[in-house]
Amino acid sequence: MANIVLTCGASVAIYKACDLASKLTQARHRVRSVLTANAAKLIDPQLFAALTGEPAAVEEYGPEKRTAMDHIDLATWADALIVAPASADLIARLALGLAGDLAGTVALALPAKKPRLLCPAMNPHMFAAPPLVRHLETLRRDGWKVMEPDEGHMACGVEGKGRMCEPAAIARAVESLV
Repeated sequence: MANIVLTCGASVAIYKACDLASKLTQARHRVRSVLTANAAKLIDPQLFAALTGEPAAVEEYGPEKRTAMDHIDLATWADALIVAPASADLIARLALGLAGDLAGTVALALPAKKPRLLCPAMNPHMFAAPPLVRHLETLRRDGWKVMEPDEGHMACGVEGKGRMCEPAAIARAVESLV
């Protein structure tokens, strides 16, 4: 059993993150979810709280704040950080070390020895774009494990590589990390 922070970026694939949260919880892991502000526009964080029995958060400040420094609390509590879905925007912010939201501050505050897993989800053209490729290379050098996305039909109507891996495959990868 491990403590896992599941960070979700804004992607249609967020529905798979709900399944992932459920699978990890069924495997007896404790899962706390962090959603970016745009991800929370796609799905209510309370769904993650209901699936995991653990708090879910979007903002570091305001009424949902739990501790004096939520990002430090989450980073200390976590045995691993999983980012799924990892949108192009979230990948860029993580690669640049930007800390403008709870997702960024938790990632920066996570001790280097703790495992980090990134699961990209985006349009195939975005996934192949040179800036995104550079950001993924930076994250790999920084110690992130990146699960390559699957190929197939995308929500935007095109075919190609960019579909977030299936939750069962991500759950298996988590087992090898923790």
